[in-house]
This record gives sequence, structure tokens and C-alpha cells, in this order.
Amino acid sequence: MQPTPVTVERFYKDHATSLQLSLVAGAGGLKRAIKEPTVNRPGLVLAGFTRYFAYKRIQVIGNAEAVFAKSLAEEERIKRYEIFFSHRIPCVVFSRGLHPDKLFLKAADKARVPIFRCPLVTMNFINLATLALEMMFAPRGTEMGSMVDILGMGVIIRGESGIGKSESVLALIERGYSLVADDITKVTLVDGREIFGTSAELTRDHMEVRGIGIINVAAMFGVRSIRHQKRVNLIVTLKSWNEVQDVDRLGMEQEYVKILGVDIPHIIIPVRPGRDLARLIEVAAFQAKLKSTGYNPAKELNDRLLAKMNPASM
Repeated sequence: MQPTPVTVERFYKDHATSLQLSLVAGAGGLKRAIKEPTVNRPGLVLAGFTRYFAYKRIQVIGNAEAVFAKSLAEEERIKRYEIFFSHRIPCVVFSRGLHPDKLFLKAADKARVPIFRCPLVTMNFINLATLALEMMFAPRGTEMGSMVDILGMGVIIRGESGIGKSESVLALIERGYSLVADDITKVTLVDGREIFGTSAELTRDHMEVRGIGIINVAAMFGVRSIRHQKRVNLIVTLKSWNEVQDVDRLGMEQEYVKILGVDIPHIIIPVRPGRDLARLIEVAAFQAKLKSTGYNPAKELNDRLLAKMNPASM
């Protein structure tokens, strides 16, 4: 999937509230792209050293940079600002509620660079903004299937239309588990090793039940029945009994499927009338949780059988 470009406008709309950002100048440059998922303090550039200027990042000006700039004579300050804005920087954030001086605002408007103010302490803003940017830059995709949080295990339930996914998810919710996404799960790769699932904002809290229609899960079962995001720990695929040729009776070998390049444990559950799919998915989640701690009951039983068969043990 082609990643959506991270623009200043998108960063501002998504995080204006959490980062307490207010736009003070340069609204014409909101379409500028943020090309690196971190921030930079441009003290060295304002001092005249531009060789290693990380201009592709959001620029943050705190007390040190602001006090230094004000210590310069007006003519020198204008030159430094021209050098600063000659690079295609995405935007500038003044932390600690600092006010940019008139010369800075004039240079920013001329270069069409957005300027923001933020009341947060500089390091607090840097930490929060870096986390926000990492999530915005993280690889994303979609998985066809519903996702449920079963005792801390994020389980994506896949299968053909009419196989029983919605009924299974509904039964799991009735047992006290939480719906993360219905039918389509949006996935994000975090730190290059963990997959997190969520639902589309538009359809959050809702699911389709064939024969009944759209239901509001939160309104019907309470707010605890909804979880907005969860790490993906297991993929369960429901298949018609006749389509599953070789059923692993012991569970010795663990299968995996790749999501955004990460191996996720995978279980196929054969479906036929009379099987309690919700209970089977629940047990599969418990089993996966045990295996994640290093315990494999199939291996334990196999070791017992081998020990019993070994003549030396008799």
C-alpha cells in the first residue's frame, strides 16, 4: 500500500489538541511535506552553522534558541532568518508559549512556512511529537477480517463470506471480550516488529450482523465491549470442513502468515454444523497465549511419549 504523505496540515489536524498547537503564521504552507519522523532544534543554524542542518524535520524553538536570536543585532538577525528559511523546512514550533518576534514572522510569511505556538515544555513537546510522527510514518495496510481482544490477545478472524465470522465475534463480545474492528482491520507496523490493529474511524463501534443489519456494539453491550487499538497476536482462519484436507491433530507445528513483513501465528479452524466456533476461537487464543510464554502442551505430551518408549526409562 502506498503510504499517505505526512503533511504539516495532517500533523496539525491530527495532533493540534494533544500537542496544544496554535497556528500563528504561514497558513499558506500547510501542504508542505514532513519527510523525517522526528524533530530538530535549529540552534546551530541560527548561529550560522548549516553544514549538518536537518531541515526535513519539524523545527522546534525553545528558550535557548529564542534568547540567542534576540541577542543578535537586527541586521544580523534578518540574515540568520533568511538562511534558516532558505531551506525547505516543513514548519516551526515555538514551545513554552514563546512568541516569535516580528522579523521571524515576516521571514516565515515570505517563505510560506507555517509557524505554531505550544505551551508545553520543549522536551515534553519533542517526546510527544516524536511518538506522534512515528505512528504517522509507520507502514500501514488492511486485513480482511474482524478483530477481537480476547484476554489481552488480539485475534483477527478471517474467512469467506457466510462462514460464521460475525456470529463468532458477536458470541465473543457477549462473553465479555472487546471488538477492535469489524470485517476490515486496519494494521500498522510499529517499531518494525509489532503489528497493531484498529478499525476505520467511520465504522468504529459498529458491526454488521447478517439478517439483523448494523448494530452499535458500544450502545448494546457497553463501552467495555470496544477497544480502539490492539496488538495483533493471532490470525484465525475459518474454513469449511471439506476444504481442510490435512488437519493438524496435535498442534506440534506452528504456522505463520506475514502482515507487513512480520510473522503472526496462524490457526485454521474447520467449520461444520454443531461446532461452537466462538469457544474454539477463545481456546485458540488461550493456547497462543500459553505458547507465547514458552509452554507447548503438544510438545510436552510428545516428550512424555518418547520417554515412555525409551527402554532405558523402563
